[in-house]
Amino acid sequence: MAATVTIPSGATWQEVAADRQKYRDATFSLLEPPLPPIEDIPLNTIPLARKFLTADEIKITETPVEDLVPQLANAELSSVAVTKAFLRRAGLAQKATNCITELLPQRALERAAYLDAYLAEHKKPIGPLHGLPISAKEHIGMKGLDWNGGFVSWVGKVAKDDAHILSILWSAGCVFYVRSTQPQSLMQLETSSNLYGITTNPFNTTLTAGGSSGGEGALVGFRGSCLGIGTDIGGSIRSPAANTGVYGMKPTSGRLPMRGLTATQAGEEQIVPTIGPLSTSLEGCKLFIKTIIDAKPWYEEPTLLPFPWKEDELFKGKKLKVAVLWDDGVVRPHPPVTRALKQVIDKLKGNPNIEIVEWKPYKHDLAWELIANLYFSDGGAEEAEAINSSGEPWRPLTKHILTDNPQCQSHSISSMWAATLKRDAYRAEYASLWNSTATSVGPNGEPEGMVDVILSPVGPGAAPKIDTAKWWGYTSQWNLLDYPALVFPVDRVDVVKDGEKVEYKSRNAKDAFNWGLWEGHGVEGWEGAPVCLQLVGRRYEDEKVIQALEILKKEAGFPFVEYI
Repeated sequence: MAATVTIPSGATWQEVAADRQKYRDATFSLLEPPLPPIEDIPLNTIPLARKFLTADEIKITETPVEDLVPQLANAELSSVAVTKAFLRRAGLAQKATNCITELLPQRALERAAYLDAYLAEHKKPIGPLHGLPISAKEHIGMKGLDWNGGFVSWVGKVAKDDAHILSILWSAGCVFYVRSTQPQSLMQLETSSNLYGITTNPFNTTLTAGGSSGGEGALVGFRGSCLGIGTDIGGSIRSPAANTGVYGMKPTSGRLPMRGLTATQAGEEQIVPTIGPLSTSLEGCKLFIKTIIDAKPWYEEPTLLPFPWKEDELFKGKKLKVAVLWDDGVVRPHPPVTRALKQVIDKLKGNPNIEIVEWKPYKHDLAWELIANLYFSDGGAEEAEAINSSGEPWRPLTKHILTDNPQCQSHSISSMWAATLKRDAYRAEYASLWNSTATSVGPNGEPEGMVDVILSPVGPGAAPKIDTAKWWGYTSQWNLLDYPALVFPVDRVDVVKDGEKVEYKSRNAKDAFNWGLWEGHGVEGWEGAPVCLQLVGRRYEDEKVIQALEILKKEAGFPFVEYI
């Protein structure tokens, strides 16, 4: 429902925020049975599920998408039962991590009951996602609901229609049951706003869940969702997925529909945002993307490219060639990340079907300068207006990417053209670097035997401490190049394995800040935090990235630990 306590109505920003939190809390009062109050939130919140949920609720919510879908389609589980279980676990996730803007129990259970009745009458599911609960980031519009994008001044805006992607998922049979938090500005690798506060990491509440899809990260990581929707312009799907130990994919731009989202600078084309899944399983991400592409969304959204889902086995009869990026040359990763990379590589070495090579980073410092300059073509004026018009204070990481960003400038038309040409020149140079990994030339002069995918860190450490996620380079690099990237869980920080003292001389101020965090907090500051990596492919080779990860996962056997 539309908010009535808004800035235009004469309320202060504090009153607007208090009203939104009151409204959110009221949606949790509809849970049946209600969740008890929790006085003390533990550092690791995951065990709360076994304390407050039933055995059936735990079993349902810890079942991966690929197992839930056939059980729902065959009526082995009812959509009502599954939806109730996820509603209650999502409610618990909110208490543990502050990850939700509103729960949707009434509309979700009505939808679930309809789907159960449809299946009983027609003896077939309504679509490939029949009965499956799906969570969504708040700035993805839902008809009739508030649509503020993390800005206090935007509270009271209401989506007139469902976002295009939601319409497709609805037709495929899903149930929308919860909306998740996002940061002020939507331009943070954490989730911190004046509307809802800070979203924390379910595995260690002194750490961030990531951003800007951090509500989804915390929710999926806690298993309050098995499949959620995030968006990504600099790491906003991959950062939360990595921080909370789940799978998350940033597709190439132009493959999944973006119509119906709210954000500043709508229409900018220099760095095109993408939308994609976070899931407790790789198969969940794959099913999500395939379901949407199979609906041929380009007919309704002509900015999308008409690429059907590629079913071919892309590695049949050939080796998978993986390049390893250990360090981007700007900010060195913390020891747990390097150890995770080494673990995976050690498992793959000697495999006759996989070739491992080194990837030397190419001017990743320049890549950051380019993308940081292209993010805000108006110098951040629209962001500043959205924040300042309510009087709400600027959050630390909003300042970091805007007012403290030396690359942020108000472009003229000619300077924007020039900056875009620099972007394209860098893309061409990086493509040339990739082409140089070829071992032969095809009949038409095309390079053959090239690297298939790059294996890389997702960030310069496991989940950052609150308000410290300042280096975007390990994720924004691939936004600048518009390459698809897929995050996957590997291990967790281990006090013994990662506790050895490392002598290191920092190479620049960004590097010094990051390494100072590791030395200042020690390995104990990250104990138990998930450690993830990402697999990167060339533009529009999204299916290839997924197939490559399927192979690597099977051959290496990661994740090497259980998170839940």
